[in-house]
Amino acid sequence: MNLRRALSVSAATAALIPVAVAAAPASQAAPAAEIPKCSELGKNNNAFVGRTFGIPESITLGTDWTTYTATLTNASAKNLKSFELSAELGSYVYNEGEHDLSPYGDLQYWDTSQRAWKTLRQANGNAGGTVPGPKTLKPRESVHVQLRFRVGKDLPMDHAYDAFTGLTGTFADRYHDMDCTSHGVAVGGFSPRTG
Repeated sequence: MNLRRALSVSAATAALIPVAVAAAPASQAAPAAEIPKCSELGKNNNAFVGRTFGIPESITLGTDWTTYTATLTNASAKNLKSFELSAELGSYVYNEGEHDLSPYGDLQYWDTSQRAWKTLRQANGNAGGTVPGPKTLKPRESVHVQLRFRVGKDLPMDHAYDAFTGLTGTFADRYHDMDCTSHGVAVGGFSPRTG
Protein backbone atom coordinates (compact mmCIF):
# COMPACT_ATOMS: atom_id res chain seq x y z
CA MET A 1 0.00 0.00 0.00
CA ASN A 2 2.87 2.39 0.78
CA LEU A 3 4.31 1.76 -2.67
CA ARG A 4 0.90 2.38 -4.21
CA ARG A 5 0.51 5.64 -2.28
CA ALA A 6 4.03 6.73 -3.26
CA LEU A 7 3.24 6.00 -6.90
CA SER A 8 -0.09 7.82 -6.61
CA VAL A 9 1.50 10.83 -4.95
CA SER A 10 4.15 10.87 -7.68
CA ALA A 11 1.43 10.66 -10.31
CA ALA A 12 -0.58 13.43 -8.65
CA THR A 13 2.53 15.61 -8.37
CA ALA A 14 3.36 15.00 -12.02
CA ALA A 15 -0.21 15.94 -12.89
CA LEU A 16 0.42 19.41 -11.46
CA ILE A 17 2.43 19.99 -14.62
CA PRO A 18 -0.44 20.40 -17.04
CA VAL A 19 -1.16 17.56 -19.30
CA ALA A 20 -3.43 18.01 -22.25
CA VAL A 21 -7.12 17.44 -22.35
CA ALA A 22 -9.26 17.96 -25.42
CA ALA A 23 -11.34 21.04 -26.38
CA ALA A 24 -11.68 23.52 -29.23
CA PRO A 25 -12.56 27.19 -29.65
CA ALA A 26 -16.31 27.78 -29.65
CA SER A 27 -16.18 28.99 -33.25
CA GLN A 28 -14.92 25.60 -34.44
CA ALA A 29 -16.19 23.38 -31.65
CA ALA A 30 -15.53 19.74 -32.37
CA PRO A 31 -16.11 16.74 -30.13
CA ALA A 32 -13.43 16.70 -27.46
CA ALA A 33 -12.37 13.17 -28.40
CA GLU A 34 -11.35 14.42 -31.86
CA ILE A 35 -8.97 17.09 -30.61
CA PRO A 36 -5.46 16.03 -29.59
CA LYS A 37 -3.99 16.57 -26.17
CA CYS A 38 -1.30 19.25 -26.11
CA SER A 39 1.12 16.77 -24.55
CA GLU A 40 0.52 14.43 -27.50
CA LEU A 41 1.69 17.26 -29.77
CA GLY A 42 4.84 17.72 -27.70
CA LYS A 43 3.76 20.72 -25.63
CA ASN A 44 4.14 20.58 -21.87
CA ASN A 45 3.78 23.71 -19.80
CA ASN A 46 3.55 24.75 -16.18
CA ALA A 47 0.36 26.78 -16.23
CA PHE A 48 -1.06 25.65 -12.89
CA VAL A 49 -0.14 25.29 -9.27
CA GLY A 50 -2.73 23.15 -7.47
CA ARG A 51 -3.29 22.64 -3.73
CA THR A 52 -5.84 21.00 -1.47
CA PHE A 53 -6.46 21.79 2.18
CA GLY A 54 -8.38 19.61 4.62
CA ILE A 55 -8.23 16.09 3.14
CA PRO A 56 -7.20 13.71 5.95
CA GLU A 57 -5.01 10.64 5.44
CA SER A 58 -7.98 8.37 6.17
CA ILE A 59 -11.75 8.67 6.52
CA THR A 60 -14.35 6.49 8.23
CA LEU A 61 -17.07 5.00 6.03
CA GLY A 62 -20.53 6.31 6.77
CA THR A 63 -22.61 9.46 6.66
CA ASP A 64 -20.11 12.06 7.95
CA TRP A 65 -18.95 14.62 5.40
CA THR A 66 -15.30 15.65 4.99
CA THR A 67 -15.00 19.24 3.80
CA TYR A 68 -11.93 20.56 1.99
CA THR A 69 -10.78 23.41 -0.23
CA ALA A 70 -9.13 22.99 -3.63
CA THR A 71 -7.16 25.86 -5.20
CA LEU A 72 -5.82 26.24 -8.73
CA THR A 73 -3.53 29.18 -9.54
CA ASN A 74 -2.56 30.31 -13.03
CA ALA A 75 1.25 30.31 -12.78
CA SER A 76 1.71 31.24 -16.45
CA ALA A 77 2.05 34.70 -18.03
CA LYS A 78 -1.02 34.30 -20.24
CA ASN A 79 -4.78 34.35 -19.87
CA LEU A 80 -6.16 30.81 -19.77
CA LYS A 81 -9.22 30.88 -22.01
CA SER A 82 -12.20 28.51 -22.31
CA PHE A 83 -11.42 27.66 -18.69
CA GLU A 84 -13.54 24.91 -17.12
CA LEU A 85 -13.57 23.27 -13.71
CA SER A 86 -14.50 19.73 -12.75
CA ALA A 87 -14.25 17.73 -9.53
CA GLU A 88 -13.85 14.01 -8.94
CA LEU A 89 -13.92 11.40 -6.19
CA GLY A 90 -12.49 7.97 -6.95
CA SER A 91 -9.68 5.48 -6.47
CA TYR A 92 -6.86 4.09 -8.56
CA VAL A 93 -7.53 0.54 -9.77
CA TYR A 94 -4.30 -1.44 -10.12
CA ASN A 95 -5.42 -5.07 -10.38
CA GLU A 96 -8.23 -7.08 -11.90
CA GLY A 97 -11.06 -7.50 -9.41
CA GLU A 98 -10.46 -4.20 -7.62
CA HIS A 99 -13.36 -1.74 -7.42
CA ASP A 100 -13.39 1.99 -8.01
CA LEU A 101 -14.61 3.77 -4.89
CA SER A 102 -16.46 6.45 -6.89
CA PRO A 103 -19.94 4.82 -7.21
CA TYR A 104 -20.02 4.35 -3.41
CA GLY A 105 -19.22 7.98 -2.64
CA ASP A 106 -20.88 11.37 -2.75
CA LEU A 107 -19.19 14.60 -3.83
CA GLN A 108 -20.61 18.10 -3.46
CA TYR A 109 -19.42 21.66 -4.08
CA TRP A 110 -20.49 24.83 -2.27
CA ASP A 111 -22.50 27.01 -4.66
CA THR A 112 -21.63 30.52 -3.49
CA SER A 113 -24.40 32.16 -5.54
CA GLN A 114 -27.16 30.01 -4.04
CA ARG A 115 -25.40 29.42 -0.71
CA ALA A 116 -26.09 25.69 -0.88
CA TRP A 117 -24.28 22.38 -1.40
CA LYS A 118 -24.78 20.90 -4.88
CA THR A 119 -24.23 17.22 -5.68
CA LEU A 120 -21.89 16.16 -8.49
CA ARG A 121 -22.87 12.85 -10.14
CA GLN A 122 -21.89 11.62 -13.59
CA ALA A 123 -24.24 9.72 -15.91
CA ASN A 124 -22.38 6.46 -15.17
CA GLY A 125 -23.06 6.85 -11.45
CA ASN A 126 -19.58 8.00 -10.46
CA ALA A 127 -19.14 10.90 -8.04
CA GLY A 128 -17.92 13.96 -9.96
CA GLY A 129 -18.83 16.51 -12.58
CA THR A 130 -18.56 20.10 -13.77
CA VAL A 131 -18.22 22.90 -11.22
CA PRO A 132 -19.26 26.48 -12.11
CA GLY A 133 -16.32 28.86 -12.38
CA PRO A 134 -14.72 31.67 -14.38
CA LYS A 135 -14.34 31.24 -18.14
CA THR A 136 -10.92 32.92 -18.13
CA LEU A 137 -8.15 32.71 -15.56
CA LYS A 138 -5.69 35.63 -15.67
CA PRO A 139 -2.00 35.35 -14.77
CA ARG A 140 -1.51 34.81 -11.01
CA GLU A 141 -5.26 34.56 -10.55
CA SER A 142 -6.57 31.71 -8.40
CA VAL A 143 -9.84 29.87 -8.19
CA HIS A 144 -10.91 28.35 -4.87
CA VAL A 145 -13.65 25.73 -4.55
CA GLN A 146 -15.03 24.31 -1.34
CA LEU A 147 -15.91 20.62 -1.71
CA ARG A 148 -17.08 17.86 0.56
CA PHE A 149 -17.25 14.11 0.22
CA ARG A 150 -18.26 10.93 2.00
CA VAL A 151 -18.03 7.22 1.24
CA GLY A 152 -20.88 4.86 2.11
CA LYS A 153 -20.64 1.85 4.42
CA ASP A 154 -21.62 -0.34 1.46
CA LEU A 155 -18.13 0.04 -0.06
CA PRO A 156 -16.71 -3.50 -0.38
CA MET A 157 -13.60 -3.61 1.81
CA ASP A 158 -12.14 -6.65 0.05
CA HIS A 159 -8.96 -4.76 -0.92
CA ALA A 160 -7.03 -1.63 0.07
CA TYR A 161 -8.20 1.54 -1.69
CA ASP A 162 -5.83 4.21 -2.94
CA ALA A 163 -8.51 6.91 -3.02
CA PHE A 164 -8.40 10.55 -4.12
CA THR A 165 -10.55 13.61 -4.55
CA GLY A 166 -9.87 16.96 -6.12
CA LEU A 167 -10.37 19.63 -8.71
CA THR A 168 -9.26 19.83 -12.37
CA GLY A 169 -8.93 23.04 -14.38
CA THR A 170 -8.96 22.74 -18.18
CA PHE A 171 -8.18 25.46 -20.71
CA ALA A 172 -7.95 25.81 -24.49
CA ASP A 173 -4.48 26.14 -25.98
CA ARG A 174 -2.76 26.09 -29.36
CA TYR A 175 0.49 24.45 -30.42
CA HIS A 176 2.03 24.36 -33.92
CA ASP A 177 -1.19 25.80 -35.37
CA MET A 178 -3.30 23.04 -33.82
CA ASP A 179 -6.02 23.36 -31.20
CA CYS A 180 -5.45 21.40 -28.01
CA THR A 181 -6.15 21.77 -24.32
CA SER A 182 -4.19 21.42 -21.12
CA HIS A 183 -5.21 20.82 -17.56
CA GLY A 184 -3.89 21.05 -14.04
CA VAL A 185 -5.11 19.44 -10.85
CA ALA A 186 -5.42 20.07 -7.15
CA VAL A 187 -5.87 16.58 -5.71
CA GLY A 188 -5.42 14.85 -2.37
CA GLY A 189 -5.31 11.18 -1.42
CA PHE A 190 -6.92 9.29 1.47
CA SER A 191 -7.66 5.75 2.65
CA PRO A 192 -11.19 4.64 3.62
CA ARG A 193 -11.63 2.58 6.78
CA THR A 194 -14.51 0.97 8.62
CA GLY A 195 -15.60 2.57 11.88
